[in-house]
Formats: sequence, structure tokens, C-alpha cells
Amino acid sequence: MPLPHNALVLVADGTKQLFLRNQGDENQIDLRTEAHEVRDDRKDRELRTDAQGSAPHSAGAAGSGIGAQGGGHVSRQTMEETDFHQQDEDRWIEEAAEELKKRVLRNDFEALAIVAPPKALGHLRKNLHKEVERRIVCTVNKEMSGRPIPDIEALLNGHTAAAELPAV
Repeated sequence: MPLPHNALVLVADGTKQLFLRNQGDENQIDLRTEAHEVRDDRKDRELRTDAQGSAPHSAGAAGSGIGAQGGGHVSRQTMEETDFHQQDEDRWIEEAAEELKKRVLRNDFEALAIVAPPKALGHLRKNLHKEVERRIVCTVNKEMSGRPIPDIEALLNGHTAAAELPAV
């Protein structure tokens, strides 16, 4: 589907949110920046409060019983470390979904295009308001948040033109 005049475009990833508006028409996309936010990309060591955890793990079924070596020995089994960096990125994407909800409820856009990398796009979709989902005309599964606007326009021009081609 072509990107109509005044459509909102969100280009996002786990650290950037770029809201653009199509000042052009369906034949010639002309994106203008409305808002641009960048999250401080903190390192894991700044996000976590504790070292990797461990939990007691008894020798249990495999090594217990009379005569078993180490009977009663309790080993430590390492627990999987929480990915605090991913949690931080997920919260950022949730904030983008919340901003889209606020905008749609005040009737700020009729059509929406979203450009985001796979993980961010998947998480964003889980958090979108139903009315936002209804207004999506195009989604592109690609990392473009660090690219210049002409590259994003070219991507959307190609993506929306491909959507118009008849099925073979």
C-alpha cells in the first residue's frame, strides 16, 4: 500500500526513536523529522546490581544413595544471567508503543509505517494498541535508525511500490 500524505513513520530500535511525517504524497515520499530521541546506551555493568546468580543443586537422583560418592554433597548450579541490556531496550520499545498510543488516541495520524529490526519490531507489535495496529499501512523489518532520511525514503519507496505490484 502506498504511503499517503501526512502518514506517520516510526523508525526505531532499542536505542533510537525517530518519528517522521510524509510531507509528500503516495507517489513521492518526502519525510520530515517530527521527533528524535536517543536513549543512553548503558553497559550491562551499569544496569545490573549483582553478579551472576547460583542456586544450590543437590546430587539428587543421579548421585544419592548409600555408597554413592559424594552422597549429601551439594554443588552449585549456575543460573542464567539476566540480560539487563535487552530489558532496557525492551522498555525503550514499549515507550515507543506508548507514544504511538497517545498519538492515535488524539487522532494525530491516519496511516503509520514502522521500520525496525526484527527483535524490536516483534516486541513493538506485542505492545501496540489495537487502534495503532489498525492504522499500520507498512512494516519493514530492517535496522535503519542510524541511516539518513533519504535512505529511509528510498527503502519505503521500494517497499510500498513492491506492495502495489500484482501477484504473478
